[in-house]
Amino acid sequence: MSSPAITVHPEQTVPDAARLMERRGVERLPVVDEADRLIGIATRRDLLRVFLRADDDIRRQVTEEIVMTSPNLPPDAVRVSVRDGVVTLDGRVEARSRVPELVHAVWRLDGVVGVVNGLGFRVDDLETPAAFHRAGSP
Repeated sequence: MSSPAITVHPEQTVPDAARLMERRGVERLPVVDEADRLIGIATRRDLLRVFLRADDDIRRQVTEEIVMTSPNLPPDAVRVSVRDGVVTLDGRVEARSRVPELVHAVWRLDGVVGVVNGLGFRVDDLETPAAFHRAGSP
C-alpha cells in the first residue's frame, strides 16, 4: 500500500475512480467516509463491472432510448447491432446533422466501448451555400 493511502469517497464517480487507479498504478482503492474512516474497498473488477454489459442489453437501450425517441426518425431508419460492446449503426437518416448527434448519444451509454458509424443521410443540412458574386458588383 502506498503512503499516504490513495483513497476515494463514495460520492466520487466510477470513471473518476478508474482514472485515479490508472494514474497511480493501483489495483484497489480504499473507500473512506467524511472522517476518513474505511468503509470499503473498490477493486478494478468492481469498477469494470459497471461498464461490462451484455450486448443484447446495450442494443435494447440504444434502440429504445436513442433511436425510437429521436424526433423525426422512423423506427426502421437505423439498424443497431452490438458485438463485444461495440455498437454498429447502419441505415439512413434524413439530415446529416443527425449523424453525429446519434453517434455521440450512443457513446455516452454505459457498456459501450466503441461505435462504428455506417449511417448515411438524405439531406446535407451542414453544407454552407457558396457565396455568389457577379463580376463587377460591389
